[in-house]
Amino acid sequence: MMAAHALAFAFGRIGRALDRWVDRLWAWDEEMMDAVSSARFLQRLDAVLVSATYLGYGYLWAAVALALIAFGTKADHAAVLIGLGLIIVAVFLSQTMKSITGRPRPQFHRRGFHHQFLSSSSFPSNHTTAAFAVGYVVLRLFPWWPNIVVIYTMAALIGLSRVYLREHFPLDVLGGAALGTWVSHGLLPLFARLVQ
Repeated sequence: MMAAHALAFAFGRIGRALDRWVDRLWAWDEEMMDAVSSARFLQRLDAVLVSATYLGYGYLWAAVALALIAFGTKADHAAVLIGLGLIIVAVFLSQTMKSITGRPRPQFHRRGFHHQFLSSSSFPSNHTTAAFAVGYVVLRLFPWWPNIVVIYTMAALIGLSRVYLREHFPLDVLGGAALGTWVSHGLLPLFARLVQ
C-alpha cells in the first residue's frame, strides 16, 4: 500500500512538472509569434509574406506541376505524381494530427480575402507541411543547387508567413516542416517504385 502511494505521489509530481514545462513552452511560442508578427523589418516584406501564404495554398505547387507536365520529360511527369502523392499523405497526416492535438489557432486578424480555415486547430501547419514535403522531393529528384535554394527559400517564406500573419504559432510551422520532410523522406522510395 505504501509503495502505491509513493508511486502515485511520484507520478503526480512528474505530471505537474510536465504541465509547467508545457505551459512555459506555449508561452514562449506565443511570445515568438508576437515578436515575428510585429517585427518592423518583416512589415517591410508584408506583400511578399502575404503572397507566400497564398502561394502556399497550392498555387505554387500546381504551377510547377503544370510546367513539368507541359514541358518536362517522362521523369518529370513521374516526379509530379510522386510529389502529388506525398503532399496528399503529408496533409492527411497533418490534418489527423490537428484533430488529435486540438491546439487552437492564434487569434486571427483578417487580411485580404483570406479568412477561412480548413481546421480551427493549429498544430501542425498544413502549408508548411506541404511546402517541406515538396522541398524534399526537389532535393532528391532535382538536386541542382539553384532548385534546392529556390524551393527551400519558398518553403521557409511560406512557414514564416504563417507566423507573421498570426495564423500559426512557430511550433506549428516547425512541426509542419518536420512532418513534411519526414513523410517525403520515408515514402519517396515507395512512391518512386509505384510510378516507375
